Amino acid sequence: MRNTKFNWIAIFVAAVASFLFEALWFTIFMNPWLTGVGRTREWLLSASTVSPALQYVTAFLCSLIAAAILSIAIQTTGEQTARRGVLCAALIWLGFVATSWAKEYVFEIRTLQIFAINAGYFLFDLMIMGAIVGAWKKKSSIALP
Repeated sequence: MRNTKFNWIAIFVAAVASFLFEALWFTIFMNPWLTGVGRTREWLLSASTVSPALQYVTAFLCSLIAAAILSIAIQTTGEQTARRGVLCAALIWLGFVATSWAKEYVFEIRTLQIFAINAGYFLFDLMIMGAIVGAWKKKSSIALP
């Protein structure tokens, strides 16, 4: 991992793309998602005790971390390309996200629809970020120890 370098511009751009994609995805799937988690639009608009600013900052920071980890996975598995970025993202999703959520959802007795909405979001989100950090070649001078 000594040759792994962070391209913070690519990571930041990937995080912004992730943040915007999340907004689009959950806008499109809002009603079935709310039904799947047992909530209503009224609850969404009025019952939250968490500050929207905290929610958005948390979402963005999580996207930054995911993009940085994807960058490491892409660089340590071979040539850095958009294709490898998408492949690494899909494999990480399959190995960790899909399997973790499948176990949780089967015991929570959740529907396949809500699994598809939530896990599907993460699959496409990771692949978008993987493509961006994989395709962006220029690296900063900060390397992992």
